[in-house]
Amino acid sequence: MPVFLIAAIIVLSIIIFFWAAGSIIHLVLMLLVAGIVGWAADAVVPGRLPWGWLGAIFAGLLGGWLGTLVLGPLGPELFGVRIVPAFVGALVLAFLADLVGKRSLPARAR
Repeated sequence: MPVFLIAAIIVLSIIIFFWAAGSIIHLVLMLLVAGIVGWAADAVVPGRLPWGWLGAIFAGLLGGWLGTLVLGPLGPELFGVRIVPAFVGALVLAFLADLVGKRSLPARAR
């Protein structure tokens, strides 16, 4: 009986490990895709997103949420990120960040 219990604990531990590792890998890949989408949107819109690559990831994630909310599930999905709505939403966010950034600067610094 103790051998069966030890084997069951080992199998359960392996299952939990691979489930958690898969979730972490999925999260990292989702952040990577969101960062690439945000970076592409930043490259299209003149100006720069604030906070560098963190701003690109944020624009990709928030843009994906906003774009999916407005456009629906359009286009391919990669690791939980809908590419087309995320790109459109990130474009809007990058444009707004550029617009707000220019308005907050003094007139001669523009």
